[in-house]
Amino acid sequence: MRTMPVSWALSVFLLGTPAGSVFAEETVAIGLVAPLTGDQAYIGTGVLQGAQMAVEDANIRGPVFGAAKLRLVALDDQHNPTQAVLAANKLIADPDVLGVVGHFNSSCTKAASAIYHESRTVQITPASTNPEISRQGFDTFFRVCATDDVQAPAAANFVRMKLGVRKISILDDQTTYGKGLADAFEKKFENLGGRALSRDGITQGEKDFTPLLTKIKAIGPELIYYGGVYPELALLLKQSKKIGLSAPWMGGDGIFDVTLITLASPEFAEGTTMTMLGVDPHSLPSAKDFVARYEARYGRIGSFSAYAYDAANVLIEAVRRAGKKDRESVLKEVRGIRDFPGILGTVNFDEKGDAIGKSVGIFKVEDGKFKFIEEIKPL
Repeated sequence: MRTMPVSWALSVFLLGTPAGSVFAEETVAIGLVAPLTGDQAYIGTGVLQGAQMAVEDANIRGPVFGAAKLRLVALDDQHNPTQAVLAANKLIADPDVLGVVGHFNSSCTKAASAIYHESRTVQITPASTNPEISRQGFDTFFRVCATDDVQAPAAANFVRMKLGVRKISILDDQTTYGKGLADAFEKKFENLGGRALSRDGITQGEKDFTPLLTKIKAIGPELIYYGGVYPELALLLKQSKKIGLSAPWMGGDGIFDVTLITLASPEFAEGTTMTMLGVDPHSLPSAKDFVARYEARYGRIGSFSAYAYDAANVLIEAVRRAGKKDRESVLKEVRGIRDFPGILGTVNFDEKGDAIGKSVGIFKVEDGKFKFIEEIKPL
């Protein structure tokens, strides 16, 4: 697992600014907010590192305008909506910050979105998939990933039509992301003729799921669908196997991280299926250079590192086009982005700020690794 010393984390605040000259030249900044500590720190650090590389690449190209250098202001929301609001308020209080990449978790992104809207600060999330966020009507909100109303139906169709599963149990972690994903999956699955035998919620941070899993084992589902993130699923996988619950598990992009396999162990994670927001970046020629540079520096690329790189680059391009330290001008330029060449594919936004035309990939854990099964493109 990659680690990030505290001293290294603090250094990103001055990224791109020569030592000893912090106040000698104009700087502009973009913010980054993700879970950088706690049980989701691994995936949050990958997001940070992707955005960091975008800022470094931008400064190699030269000043974003005039003589202005770019810096990254990285804050930790601990995947906690309250902390997300505090981070957002801190960022908008910095006049240098012209936009924000974040947040990672949908609950945090949604909690902070009104703050960015009121301050006219662009917010581009690399990972928050809950569709309700863009339905709030905030013109400052954008995302570079598919939404759960694309991801969940694709998963339900795969389970019902490709795997032939008719009876399932559904769990979610009662967060904005997890519950929303599970709701959308259940609706589509039942529309396809499937049946949910049970629907239960857990809480992030719980450790003992044995009573719940014992109840699920008794009703005999053919598959268990989980809406949530990998720390809790790792425990669910281990505990279900220990009580003899043999039904396979499936989830969304929140469980697509190598830490799931590490925490659960390859033995217990084997056979788990998930959707991810697109294909493996290793398979994309457009991402080849980024992946090679990232992995030479940090090791295996994080699940959302490339998405953070694309989100940051869209924001940086808007800052360049705006040509001045003005948030409203940057927002106008993001709204005007057309066919931006992201490493994961062309980036376009609809009127709500949602990414247009993003596909979903189906993956399965086999022999301790994620195996790509198929790509499902939006209708």
